[in-house]
Amino acid sequence: MPKLRTICLTPVKNEAWILDRFLKCTSLWADHIIIADQYSEDNSRAIAQNYPKVILVDNPSTAYDEQARQKLLLKTAREIRGPRLLVTLDADEILTSNFFENSEWKTVLNAPKGTVIRFHWINIRPDFKTYWSPEGALPMGFVDDGSDHKGGLIHSPRIPLPDGSNTIVLKDIKCLHYQYTNWERMKSKQRWYQVWERINNAHRSSIEIYRQYHHMDAIRTEHIKPLINDWLSGYIEKGIDMTGVSSNDLFWYDREVLKSFDHHGTDKFRREAIWDVNWKHVANRLGKTMNASQYKDPRSTIQRYVHRWLKKTQGSSGKLSVRIIQRALRQLGW
Repeated sequence: MPKLRTICLTPVKNEAWILDRFLKCTSLWADHIIIADQYSEDNSRAIAQNYPKVILVDNPSTAYDEQARQKLLLKTAREIRGPRLLVTLDADEILTSNFFENSEWKTVLNAPKGTVIRFHWINIRPDFKTYWSPEGALPMGFVDDGSDHKGGLIHSPRIPLPDGSNTIVLKDIKCLHYQYTNWERMKSKQRWYQVWERINNAHRSSIEIYRQYHHMDAIRTEHIKPLINDWLSGYIEKGIDMTGVSSNDLFWYDREVLKSFDHHGTDKFRREAIWDVNWKHVANRLGKTMNASQYKDPRSTIQRYVHRWLKKTQGSSGKLSVRIIQRALRQLGW
């Protein structure tokens, strides 16, 4: 039987803050790492080209389209001959280092074609000592059988999910998620998501958008757990820094939000909770000094109050009293 090729599929856009760590760790288990770069303006491409296992391809799309980029990644992977294990990771995701000696990895490598591999997400907090993990396991691996991929523009499945497919849910090997280690960058990304939603999903209520993109602000204390040493130690023993984080506070997401303001005006986004930063100040820092006053906060006093109420009730949104108020706010356009 031909050797199973382990292939990591990763979309990239301005991921220099984490990409070197990701590639060092992923190179330890992947035979090939396919990077689909979408017009990165930092040195992501230069970093990727330093790694011999990387296959760098261009994502030519100028829009945010997860389905298109996954099809590009899959097409490139399927040009590699022989049986393939596809593992789909973002640049801020790393397999726990216990895969080195864990029998689960052998089970994955011997799984039949069409098997879906599910990983539990470990959301590392900024202290690098604790984490929380959402319920359920995400489909991030696939023993390729050539099945079509069906997805959407945003928050799309990363792999084909054939009906009735065999599934392995990993218990020991998990996926370390570094997004929340750089809190300011993460918040910038969540603001961009909210703007994207208002433009592309105009029917969605601002309350629904708020609840989705502020979930990390209301993690219950009992859900926060100490990080397991074995998840990082294997990499640290190989000299990989697993806890450093970029201190840059200017993010490409902010530039995209300003572009949306330029195109649509700020009033369109007055009900989205994206006004926790001074956009005039951000515009000046990004060199948009002309007419920076156009980025001032457009919210009314009542809209500001609603945002404060949403923040206060984020951890109790399931309560009947909160749901009643939310229903009334939706009737008023929220």
